[in-house]
Amino acid sequence: MKSPKGFALPVVQILLHVGVILCACHRAEYQIGQECCPMCPAGTRVNKHCTEFRTTSCFPCDEGRYMDNPTGMTQCFSCRICGAELKVKTKCSSISNAVCEAQEGHFCEQQSEGSCVSARKHSKCEPGEFIQKPGSPSADTVCLPCAEGTFSNGTLSKCQPHTQCEQMDKVTITAGTFSSDAECGERNNMSLVIGISVGAAVILVISVLVAVLYFKKCRQKEYLV
Repeated sequence: MKSPKGFALPVVQILLHVGVILCACHRAEYQIGQECCPMCPAGTRVNKHCTEFRTTSCFPCDEGRYMDNPTGMTQCFSCRICGAELKVKTKCSSISNAVCEAQEGHFCEQQSEGSCVSARKHSKCEPGEFIQKPGSPSADTVCLPCAEGTFSNGTLSKCQPHTQCEQMDKVTITAGTFSSDAECGERNNMSLVIGISVGAAVILVISVLVAVLYFKKCRQKEYLV
């Protein structure tokens, strides 16, 4: 037969376990020492803990601080400050933290607890690319290259086809590229330009020949003298 001492330890453990259960505080309470104190409501903090003779003393959160849940804490949380590239979406109040979002022309790179904590400027499409999807507060701009025979200066939502000068009964002065359209000219104007250029070249050649002949003639007179 076991001695009474053999049962002593299990009995003590059971009593301690029961005591812990009996001493557990309710969900709306917090434990300080042997006391279960009522929590302070959201928007407030504990000023003085409860005792056997008085309940918890609560104070409102100071300006720039908040408490979003019932608490047994003696300090409220500091309000979130929206940093560079961010703006305030929802102001901080005594019961909720501030919510930040990306500024205009920016998108949020990183979020935490429903608030943007880091933002970056929307990318700009380069010449030769078109905007497949404009930037939003949550996503960057999506750019894609133009296909052959089309162009974009980087600000278009769709690449435009090069102007076909021949179809307009014109001639191509400058061929189109991925970033610029073709440049066309009138056929008559081109003929005039070519005619003027050829005429100028002929006049230049004649002038040179006349000058050479005149120079030779002058030299011959010098020899005769």
